[in-house]
Amino acid sequence: MPGPAATGTVGSVIEMTDLTKRYGAKPAVDGLTCTVRPGHVTGFLGPNGAGKSTTLRLILGLNAPTSGTVTVSGKVFRDLDRGLRHAGGLLDAGDVHPGRNGWDHLQALARTNDIPRRRVAQVLDEVGLAGAAKRRIGGYSLGMRQRLGIAAALLGDPPVLLFDEPLNGLDPEGVLWVRTLFRRLAAEGRTVLVSSHLMTEMEHTADRLIVIGRGRLIADEPVADFAARSTGTSVQVRTPHPAAVRDLLAAAGAEVTTEDAETLRVTGLPASRISELAFEARLLLHEVTTRTASLEAAFMELTAASVEYAAKAEHAASGKSGAAR
Repeated sequence: MPGPAATGTVGSVIEMTDLTKRYGAKPAVDGLTCTVRPGHVTGFLGPNGAGKSTTLRLILGLNAPTSGTVTVSGKVFRDLDRGLRHAGGLLDAGDVHPGRNGWDHLQALARTNDIPRRRVAQVLDEVGLAGAAKRRIGGYSLGMRQRLGIAAALLGDPPVLLFDEPLNGLDPEGVLWVRTLFRRLAAEGRTVLVSSHLMTEMEHTADRLIVIGRGRLIADEPVADFAARSTGTSVQVRTPHPAAVRDLLAAAGAEVTTEDAETLRVTGLPASRISELAFEARLLLHEVTTRTASLEAAFMELTAASVEYAAKAEHAASGKSGAAR
């Protein structure tokens, strides 16, 4: 199979314009407009019920939009011949016939997309399933089914790739392998869109984020810019004079909490100002370190109003289920 160097990935973008999908009166995707470009891994985030899976199905033509458009490389996916050569996707690792073996499953996909038989062996080897190719899929673990789904996505060597929760069931070695794979695919100039609820993994894997809530766009920006939206940035201060430093910084308007005998957590003042105040007061500091906000903290803050179902803390504490919002 020719790789992206041969086929080219120029224009291999996913373009959504006012994309809307309604089920009855309720919109699952609501006027979504954004572009997923080649050359980097784009994380696709949102609370449960935000419309992520529906959006992925709309991109791949598995559902039709109520209004608006979504195109892959400038065309509606359903209008593309031999679709797996244009875009590959892992949406549900369990959506395979359990009575088939891995080889037959991929071979059927290859035949319907005019993909050479040798490519089946190549992708099975790439995902680590060459030794299990003739085993029935019903006997695969969840992690093995995830690998098979990734193999199917790669089968046509497409310039556009979509993955919905690809890390489910993978062990640490598998997670590292997937992370490396996605980065390599992006470095080859492909468009890689990854939907995941694992914030820490997105920090390690994604370059950009598209965040939605209740089907609407919340953010479309680099990971670092999104994380910087959080109000959780703080400064860790280590000193042999914690009480004096705490009083000094509090008087300057900072919020100060004690983490241990010699460590303070400070918000409201930058590290440079903390150092200046301590120097002027002749108080020794052993450490002044800025702790940037985590992606998870920013995500929780920005999507709080878009959570479909949230348990109220006071009800959870009393053993009662929280009300849906």
